[in-house]
Amino acid sequence: MTTAIAALPRKRVSLPRVVKSEWIKFWSLRSTYITLGIAALLLIGFGLLASSLYGDGSDPGGPPGNEPTDPIGASFTGTNFALLAFGALGVLFTAGEYSTGMIRSSMAAVPKRLPVLWAKVAVFATVVFVVALAASAVVFTAGQALIGDGGASWSDPGVARAVVGTAGLLTGSGLLGLGLGALLRSTPGAITTLFGVMFLLAMVAALLVPESWSDVVQYLPSEAGDAFTAVTQADDSLSPMAGLAVFGGYIAATLGAAAWRIKRSDV
Repeated sequence: MTTAIAALPRKRVSLPRVVKSEWIKFWSLRSTYITLGIAALLLIGFGLLASSLYGDGSDPGGPPGNEPTDPIGASFTGTNFALLAFGALGVLFTAGEYSTGMIRSSMAAVPKRLPVLWAKVAVFATVVFVVALAASAVVFTAGQALIGDGGASWSDPGVARAVVGTAGLLTGSGLLGLGLGALLRSTPGAITTLFGVMFLLAMVAALLVPESWSDVVQYLPSEAGDAFTAVTQADDSLSPMAGLAVFGGYIAATLGAAAWRIKRSDV
């Protein structure tokens, strides 16, 4: 038996092989299918509900103070709910391995460690962006059909950017969750931090930050994300490209911190 095992060809560890391994692990989890389905249903369900009620004076059931003011915003009312679902999936993809101890096997198979993180990022970003883009396109098209004559069309300025940007925002929130999961190595801690960063910071800032500091608020992750998904830009918000750059900076910083901890500390 020992001779037979020794005779087997040994394959070099490479990034494509690590990506394939992470792809298999990602789809082997039942939580992957459930969370992706829930996220898509939240985005589409709340968007269609808000679109059907848009313009008749009814409350679409969204978060207080977040009522849609335009037909496109009505279709994307469910974005914040889907954002949390995709973020939780990102946390589970990394922190879940630490809670089960499976991360030790992954790092033993890939001694350089960092390819495991980059493979997770590649697999997660690809899958989530495709799912989020499909859901965004469906909810926009169906939502505007429900609104009728007052709705927008794909040819209107900024619409395509809003649809693709929403998919990017949802993917980015998932990557933030993935990075926090690898950094904190705790599922509850990472999900709580993600919720605080994406929601509580903006709420606290709105209540406590002086009006003279309002320019600082636009650089928060949630505000920067909204900037590149909005069709109509508010006077006190970043431009779409600036919002994308700021939001991408938060993602890069989180993943960079996660990479540093993976490289420097034991699993």
